[in-house]
Order: sequence, then structure tokens, then C-alpha cells
Amino acid sequence: MEQRILGRSGLRVSALGYGAGAVGGLLVRGTPQEQEASLGRAFAAGITYVDTAPAYGDGESERNLGRALKALGATPWLGTKVRLPPAARGDIAGAIAASLEASLARLGRDSVDLFQLHDPIGSPGGYTLAQVLDEAVPAMQRLRDQGKCRFLGITALGDTAALGRLLSAGVIDTAQVPYNLLNPSWLAPMPAGLPGQDFAELGLDAVSCGVGLIGIRILAAGALSGTAERHPVAMPQVAPIASGADYATDLTTALRLTPLVAEGHASSLAELAIRYAITPPQIATALIGTASIEQLEIAIAAAEKGPLPVETLARIAAILAPGR
Repeated sequence: MEQRILGRSGLRVSALGYGAGAVGGLLVRGTPQEQEASLGRAFAAGITYVDTAPAYGDGESERNLGRALKALGATPWLGTKVRLPPAARGDIAGAIAASLEASLARLGRDSVDLFQLHDPIGSPGGYTLAQVLDEAVPAMQRLRDQGKCRFLGITALGDTAALGRLLSAGVIDTAQVPYNLLNPSWLAPMPAGLPGQDFAELGLDAVSCGVGLIGIRILAAGALSGTAERHPVAMPQVAPIASGADYATDLTTALRLTPLVAEGHASSLAELAIRYAITPPQIATALIGTASIEQLEIAIAAAEKGPLPVETLARIAAILAPGR
């Protein structure tokens, strides 16, 4: 498995990261045996980063991950997050500290490598830029100084201008960015002129500032598998992030790419999507959430084939070009 540097953190992380979220669901709703087998296979394949959050299964992901890592005797790079309900905004610093303490207890660890804000920034329902810079970041820095985390990150959703000012401030080490075939808006390898070029420029600016990028939603919550069928362990219904209006729309767009499989560019839509997500070298790690070890095997095999060649990217651009 290719290893890449995660921005200014200097961490060497695998091009494919292990997502322990609720969409794939294995670390939330799988059996302990399945969870341990899946993580063990991931580590054997060279996956070095695991990403979780308190919001995934109301803490179940963290609890299950902590148990499984202890059983395996494994110590991957580990990231978790904090998402604050509106009621907690009166004491942002206290709520952030309490959230990390609870996460560490569930994980059975004294610290994590990466601690991330999980709320939108600069848009309704999220943090304002002032709240992030004046309250949230200082609170996270204090936790870092206490040895409870090593690096600080965000989920980069919200207002583009606010995100740009935050990422250029030099106080955030990583950003999780939605990046997939249906939303090539961060560091898109596609030609200019497609939607989302403002985010592409923001992504390049972030990298130039030393911010490490983590790709998320690389299968568009499953739409890029090319089927509406959901695994029993997976989340039954998923709202898109930064792609189509709904899952059905994303699936329809994904199916437009099936000729590439027939043409031999990839063995499946899922492989195409995974290799697309790891194509930009600026994406340090692209997170894959799975519902089964079989799905994980497909993802590992795809990642081991490496980034997509230029001719495949050109073919994708031709199919998805506006007006086609």
C-alpha cells in the first residue's frame, strides 16, 4: 500500500484509510469477530490510518474500535472528532474538552493522533469563523498541549471563503474533504470549467499552506458501487454530501460511467471510484467505509492498482462534461 505524507503533520499514512463510520457500518453494527477480522486485514494490507467519531453510532464506533484494536494489539494512526449540538455552543471550550475525554474513554487510549472539528464552518447550523478561531481552536490547542492529541483538523464543509481563511491561518493541520467522481471539487484532476473550481483552488491553497487533505465520501455513500441495494450492515438511507440532490440522483450519474468498465478501464465502478480518489497526490489518504470484509478486499485490490492513468481521466471528463 502506497504511503503518503499528511501535510505538516509529517505522518506517513496509507493512500487508502480505514473509515469506521456509520455509512458502511461495520464498526457500528458488525459483530466483534467481523470487526477484528476487517481491521486485521486492513493492517495486513498496509492501511495505517483509522478514522472514527463520537457521532458514529452514538459512540459505538469508538467503543468497538477500542476493543478491536486492543484485541489485535494494533496501534495505527488514529483520528476522532467533535461535533457540538447548538446547546453546547455556550461553552465551546468545555464541550470540546468533554467530548475528547469521552472519546478517549471509549477508545481506551490516553491520546489520539488527530482531533477534528466535525461541524460545518461559516454556514447556518455550524460554527462561525470567529468561534473556530477564538474559541474552538484554542481549546483544541490546549488539549494538544496536554498530550491528548497530536494534530488538529476539520471537516472542510461550509462557506468557501471562511474555510479558506481558516486553512491559511496556519492553525489547522488537516482537512477532510468530500472527493469522488460525482464531486471532483477538491483538487479535481479533471479539466477546468467543471463545477466546483473554487473548491479546487481552495484545496490547492490548503496544500500550499501545509494542510494535509483526507478524502471522504469517495464512493458517494455507495452510489458509486452502481447499485441502490444496501448491505444489511450499512446505513439504510444516506443523504449525499456535496454531490447530487439525493442518492437516486447520484446513482443515476454513477451509472453513466459504466461504459468505462466495459472498455476495460476498471473491473467495476467501485474500483474506478477508489482509484479516482487516490489519483491526486495531494490527497494523503482517502477513507473507505465498508459493511463487510468482502467490500474491504475490493477496496484494497483497487488501491493496490494505483491511481488512474491520464487517458482514463480524460474519458471520465468526456462522459461527465456539462451538457452530455
